[in-house]
Amino acid sequence: MPVHEITDPDDDRIADYRALTDVELRTRWEPPHGLFIAEGELVLRRALRAGYPARSYLVDAKRVDQLADLDTGDAPVYAATPDVLQRATGFHVHRGVLASFHRKPLRSADEVLAAARRVVILEDVNNHTNLGAIFRGAAALGVDAVLLSPTCADPLYRRSVRVSMGEVFAVPYAKLDSWPGGLDQVRAAGFTVLAMTPAPDAVPMQRLTPAQRERAALLLGAEGPGLTAAAQAASDVRVVIPMRRGVDSLNVAAAAAVAFWELGRDDAL
Repeated sequence: MPVHEITDPDDDRIADYRALTDVELRTRWEPPHGLFIAEGELVLRRALRAGYPARSYLVDAKRVDQLADLDTGDAPVYAATPDVLQRATGFHVHRGVLASFHRKPLRSADEVLAAARRVVILEDVNNHTNLGAIFRGAAALGVDAVLLSPTCADPLYRRSVRVSMGEVFAVPYAKLDSWPGGLDQVRAAGFTVLAMTPAPDAVPMQRLTPAQRERAALLLGAEGPGLTAAAQAASDVRVVIPMRRGVDSLNVAAAAAVAFWELGRDDAL
């Protein structure tokens, strides 16, 4: 595995990795150029197993041996000191391993729905940490796919990928082109749309009927504002996680995990 030493943080060969903490810049740069950044060896290896082609690797010079078993193909491996890495990326790369990958074509919502039994739909979820945690919960707790409203954050943004521990590569996802009109598309595919809300008149999740659970599409909104009135009106059932001690809501990723477990509690193990 040939390794190319990088001593200049402005070296054009590592342009993919510049200013990784600038969310606005990365959002404008990565999707149009068909790339994303994976951080950490575990995440990198999961991206490769999922079939994402590597563009390049950038590692701490002391960690090059961690990639010795990889078939890096035509993707160059660049190595640099921690100082050069920090100056190039804008943060201390404490995991010491980064990689740039080509994106795959985004699947259509119809394609994703056709292969799923249980899905989660996200409206305006723009916090990358929450988005990554929801993907990880979906992978762990039996949710087959994720559908995103047009204004949701990018699941392949570095922080989402890292928080998900690479599970964004394992759970199929797609965007709904219209909102909330896209919920009709979900319903036409045979799903019951369950809108999560803390409203006192919502149905406790434990009381959903077997028919409502059979092909459930769980709808969650952004941290703070929750679901819009339009999204709730376009759903089939408004549901709530009953709470104690006067707590009125949970973090959206935590609420998602509880709801995923409840919907799948009778699944065969």
